[in-house]
Amino acid sequence: MTKKELDAFLKDPDALKKIGIAPLPIQIGALVILIIVVLGLCTWKILYPAWQDLKVQEAKEIELRTSFEQKMQKAVNLEAYEQQLDDMRRDFGVMLRQLPDKTEVENLIVDLSQASSANGLKVDNFKPQGEVTKEFYAEYPINMRVFGQYHEIARFVSDVAALPRIVTLHEISLVPVGKDDKNARVGDLKMEMIAKTYHYLDDSK
Repeated sequence: MTKKELDAFLKDPDALKKIGIAPLPIQIGALVILIIVVLGLCTWKILYPAWQDLKVQEAKEIELRTSFEQKMQKAVNLEAYEQQLDDMRRDFGVMLRQLPDKTEVENLIVDLSQASSANGLKVDNFKPQGEVTKEFYAEYPINMRVFGQYHEIARFVSDVAALPRIVTLHEISLVPVGKDDKNARVGDLKMEMIAKTYHYLDDSK
C-alpha cells in the first residue's frame, strides 16, 4: 500500500468499519496503535496513583525531616539551658549561703560596728532601721555616720567587703569635716551611708 492509499484510508470516516477488510499492513498498524493506547492507559491508571502517593510520601518525609531537625535543635538548646539553669542554681546557692539567717543578723550588726571601731573610725551614728521585707528576702538597713582618715575609711570598706555574709553600702556621702563636727580630728573625712545586710525568707517558716 502506498502512502497516498494510507492517507485516503485514514481520512475515510468509515475506516474503522473497513479495518477488517483493510490490507494486512494497515491491520497490523492499527493493532499496534491500539495496543500502545491500551498499554498507555493501563500504565497511567496503575502508575498515576503510585506517583501521587510518592509525592505525598516525599512531602511527609520533608515534614518529618524538618520536625526532626527542629527537635534536635531544641534538644541541643535544652541541654544548654539546663546547664545554664544548673549554673544559676549553683550561683544562687552560693549567694544564699552568704545571707545570714535571722539569728545571725544581730551578730553581723555587731561585726559591722566593730569593723568601724577597729579601723580607728569615730562612730557618730549607728542606727539599725528594722527589717524591710522584699519579695523573697528581707533587708536590714543601718544608718551610719563615721569620722576618720582616708586610709581608715578605705580599710573599713575593705573589711566590710571581706565579711563572710553579704553587706552592701548605699547612699554613701564622703566629705571633709566641717567646723561644727567637734568630735572629728584634723584631716578627718565624714562618711554617711546606709549599710544593708539581708536575710532569705524561707517559705517553710
